[in-house]
Order: sequence, then C-alpha cells, then structure tokens
Amino acid sequence: MFDAVRLSEILHVHAGREGPLLPILHDVQAEFGHIPDAALDPIAGALRLSRAEVAGVVGFYHDFRAAPAGRHVIKLCRAEACQAMGGAGVQARLEAALGQRLGETKNGVTLEAVYCLGLCANAPAAMVDDRLVGRLDGAAVDALVAEVSA
Repeated sequence: MFDAVRLSEILHVHAGREGPLLPILHDVQAEFGHIPDAALDPIAGALRLSRAEVAGVVGFYHDFRAAPAGRHVIKLCRAEACQAMGGAGVQARLEAALGQRLGETKNGVTLEAVYCLGLCANAPAAMVDDRLVGRLDGAAVDALVAEVSA
C-alpha cells in the first residue's frame, strides 16, 4: 500500500545526489512492489522533472512495474536464440496452461516477455522468480506451471 511518508523518506535519502531518478525508482519499487501512480508527482517535483518524464522512465525499463506483480513472476525469453529453438511453442503452451497472455497478471502469476536472459546455449529459456530455467519443452512448461500454481 502506498505511503506518502515512506516516499518522502526515500526522496530524502537521495536528495542532492547526481542522477537520482533510477535509484529512487528502484527504492520505491522495492518498498511498494511497484511504482504507484500516486508517487509520480512527488518524485517529479522533488527532481524538478515533469510527471511525463518520470512516467516515461518507468515505462521504458521493463523491470519497473506500474501495478503490483503476482506472487510468482515468469519472464519468458523472446530473443532470437530462444525463438529459433521453439520459443513460440513454449509461449503458446505456457499461455494456454496459465490461461493468460504475456504482459498479464492472473491468479497470482505475472507472465512477462524479456529480450535475452543470457542463457542462449540452453534455449528456450525463462526466469521463474529469481531462478533461470533452460531447455524448456512441453514437460518443463507443465512442471513450471504446476510449481507456480501450487
């Protein structure tokens, strides 16, 4: 839940630092689980930026969230190596099994696209919460879905 006092404390920690926007956004997300819309104006005001500039940075970096993530986050690699090794089929099976599409949060699971996890030799790959999973196939997708659905 958003707490304006806690946001003020975060802004105070970064006051006077050079280039503080990204560190502030990381701290805000760590505190609240996302970048609440109500935090954009105070951040912009403290840094003498427009709300649009702050929102643009939040929207540009895929690790920043405008809404809370699910209990589990699956980041599915969509880079060339993973696509060449059957990534589209993995995506289709994952979306069907979870009943959701990339970019959605449903039933406590957030499913996101990323463009390279650095696991190209083990493609197709994903990151489940903080754990890398490679060589995804039908059985691996089914196990992954069972894990995050439990």
